[in-house]
Amino acid sequence: MIKKQKIGSEIDWVTTIVPFVIVLCLMLLFMILPEQSKQVVTDMRSFFGDTIGLYYAFIGIGCMIISLCWAFSGRYGQIVLGDERKPLYSNFKWGTMIFTSTMAADILFYSLCEWALYGGEPHVASLGDLQVWLPTFPLFHWGPIAWASYVVLAVCFGYMIYVKKRERQRFSEAMRPLFGDKVDGVLGYIIDITAVFAIVCATATTFSLATPLLTRALSVVFGIPATTTMVIIVLLLICSIYTITVLFGLSGISKLASLCSYLFFALLFYFLFLGGETRYIIETGFASIGNLIQNFIGLATYIDPLRHDTFAQDWTIYYWAYWLVWSVATPFFIAIISKGRTIRNVVLGTFGYGLAGTFMSFIIIGNYGLAQQLKHGVDIVGEVQNGDMYNAIMMIFDTLPLPSVALILLAVTMIAFYSTTLDGITYVASSYSYKNLKPDQEPSKYIRAVWSVLLIIFPIALLFAENSLYALQSVTIIAAFPVGLMLILIVAAFIKETRLDIKDVERRTLENDD
Repeated sequence: MIKKQKIGSEIDWVTTIVPFVIVLCLMLLFMILPEQSKQVVTDMRSFFGDTIGLYYAFIGIGCMIISLCWAFSGRYGQIVLGDERKPLYSNFKWGTMIFTSTMAADILFYSLCEWALYGGEPHVASLGDLQVWLPTFPLFHWGPIAWASYVVLAVCFGYMIYVKKRERQRFSEAMRPLFGDKVDGVLGYIIDITAVFAIVCATATTFSLATPLLTRALSVVFGIPATTTMVIIVLLLICSIYTITVLFGLSGISKLASLCSYLFFALLFYFLFLGGETRYIIETGFASIGNLIQNFIGLATYIDPLRHDTFAQDWTIYYWAYWLVWSVATPFFIAIISKGRTIRNVVLGTFGYGLAGTFMSFIIIGNYGLAQQLKHGVDIVGEVQNGDMYNAIMMIFDTLPLPSVALILLAVTMIAFYSTTLDGITYVASSYSYKNLKPDQEPSKYIRAVWSVLLIIFPIALLFAENSLYALQSVTIIAAFPVGLMLILIVAAFIKETRLDIKDVERRTLENDD
């Protein structure tokens, strides 16, 4: 039976309010001094993404290797997160919550256009046949390395919450084995404020991808001008859906996740069987998976030291940083819903369900658009190079039968996806607001409602501060640097703690045998 946490002295107002104040100050600075602030942030982004870009590559590859080692380790893999005899959720519900409550909305968006974004890249052209490489890079950039940071931290947080039964569900608490009681002071506040700051920035900027597409789709279907007012209405609609859902706690999130999966399958069915490119889509997907496996190590270690082009820095490093900054929230949610599962199950299940949904989306939806470009001469790449990515996506939908029906299905699915994703983030952010929160307790519905509103304010504010959008997106990527450091410390703390726990179990076993 889940108990409700009372509001009052249990709320940590510093961790809750300070990150929003920092983001607000940055937005005001970007608005008051747009050129100066943009130049500073651009230089910082260049340093973090170009000069020390190898840092993000090491973290991504390292997370993938470590997580697989844990999964296949006899010592680590069999550890159960919690004392339940069976998992909290069925495999289907668990899998749908992992996919729909993490990056599903962004994955759906990029499935429509990512291959076209690579169409004008000299590096991709230099590799040879575009038919081979355009559908391969999306699978690489959204593949195992991308999901690895989620997997590693989900294991660490799950162990912290359900095995050690700690009552502070925060980044700082996961580092207690290294820093001890120091995480209760200034050091802990710095860690947690940085984490919440990253959540706020990532949430605000990710809406910059979805809302223009949703607005354009609804505009085309209903003949309504795509105005700022319409964008705000879309944002408020998403806010209302995920606020209502999150008030019902994990059960509400689980039900919305199941609904999202059915909508997602319906959209995939539309593209795969009604678009007339079934054979091409399946064969291209089959070939691109093979090409990814064959060239995975080379792709993962390509940094371009001579900087013949900036593809590695603009795309690969960017994506590792982007996924890393989101790891402040989503792994916590994966950990919370993984009660009763083994570490092996969490690692292989998260990779399995996450990659299954991701690859299906990019293969079916992405390869349909690629077919229009390469087989039928629809110049989608040219439209993207002209700077109108959303019109390029509309061109793809125009080739489908009953495009208005397809656009409505897209809009409903994306709204549901973003609502589910924000549900998970809101649940995690609400947990950060508490000084102490036991594993069997949920954050108060009032705190969840407050976070639901707070997280939608900044996307709306960005509509009236266009100059700050690029800068805030850059800040999000820059924020991935300290998040990466925190990830390394959390993994080190987990290894230290589990080694001591395993030795203690082995010692007690020997004593009992004697």
